[in-house]
Amino acid sequence: MISSKEALKALARQASLQPQEELLEVGRKGKNLQLGIPKETSYQENRVALVPDAVSVLVSNGHEVVVETEAGKNAGYDDRLYSEAGAKIAYDRKEPFQCDIVLKVAPPSTDEIAMMGHKQTLFSALQLSVQPRDTLKQLMRKKISAIAWDYVQDEERKFPVVRAMGEIAGNASIIVAAEYLSRNRGGQGLMLGGISGVAPSEVVIIGAGTVAEYACRAALGFGAVVKVFDFSIYKLRRLQNDLGQRLFTSVIQPEELKRALRTADVAIGALRSVDGRTPTVVTEAMVEEMKEGSVIVDVCADQGGCFETSVVTNHTHPTFVKHGIVHYCVPNIASRISKTASMALSNIFTPLLLNIGKHGGCSSLIKDDPGFRHGVYLYNGTLTNESLGEVFNLPYKDIDLLFAAF
Repeated sequence: MISSKEALKALARQASLQPQEELLEVGRKGKNLQLGIPKETSYQENRVALVPDAVSVLVSNGHEVVVETEAGKNAGYDDRLYSEAGAKIAYDRKEPFQCDIVLKVAPPSTDEIAMMGHKQTLFSALQLSVQPRDTLKQLMRKKISAIAWDYVQDEERKFPVVRAMGEIAGNASIIVAAEYLSRNRGGQGLMLGGISGVAPSEVVIIGAGTVAEYACRAALGFGAVVKVFDFSIYKLRRLQNDLGQRLFTSVIQPEELKRALRTADVAIGALRSVDGRTPTVVTEAMVEEMKEGSVIVDVCADQGGCFETSVVTNHTHPTFVKHGIVHYCVPNIASRISKTASMALSNIFTPLLLNIGKHGGCSSLIKDDPGFRHGVYLYNGTLTNESLGEVFNLPYKDIDLLFAAF
């Protein structure tokens, strides 16, 4: 006689031989996004987050884009171009801030946050050095999810927006230096690079990151003699390999740097800050020994600057002269070339926004993509950025642990 236990086993075996249902992954449902592009109100911010071509791509993929009137004016794009691309032109300042996702270049002001609703998503720069505590608390009260585009990483764990803006800043720094070397701008009256029979000018670049690399490429393109200094021998070696040619490189040693600056016609400050403040490596005494009419372009002036004599300037009054040296210390140098910068931003934001739509919204992409998650500093009003938490003495949570609970 067969026991009930054996009978159950036999039934189980028989059931396993029957045709089984195929288990397929449930497709992820996409989401049509509603994007708001307000006009930038930060001082001398001329860039716009999306150009008309990018808007056209997003609209053709089913997304709605609301652009405040004249949002692209300072980047060379009028309302007609946005309208023809499929955007809705908003004449009410509040309308773009009512969209599900608000896309900005500069961090939001208190007035701009007041126009936002609850549980929206904000894309903007973070800019730790100028982020007010009240702004953060206001965003937290409204349960906003805030993503800093300068902290978002790509597939290689690089910062694509930072690199793009660094490329622009590096190229622009040499163009600016060439302009201010002319006599009518207070310089020596030199042409950057020289000509046949005339010795080339000398350019000292402090730093070996992205800004320095593109400053170096531009200076070499002009025909200048270039000397590069950095704390990292690895970065100097990588720079030489990327350029594919030999040039003078040195780790930052005060005496060697002083000798190079004595004969330099141009000095570019391009050291990247690792802890919020750029180290000052050029003392005022070193600046005093430079040739009269030489030009200093301190790209990182807003983070403290590489030069002790640096003082932040603006696009209206970009330079000052100290110890006979022309100083250019405008922090937002990319805004000087606003059209190129806006196109560069759009090239990064457009595929990112399309990816958000395919994933069904920001929350899904934050959960699935660690590079995108890296840029989140507020999630539904919860502070997830350790640096902001420590600076402003606010409670914060690790976002990886926050999503591990889901």
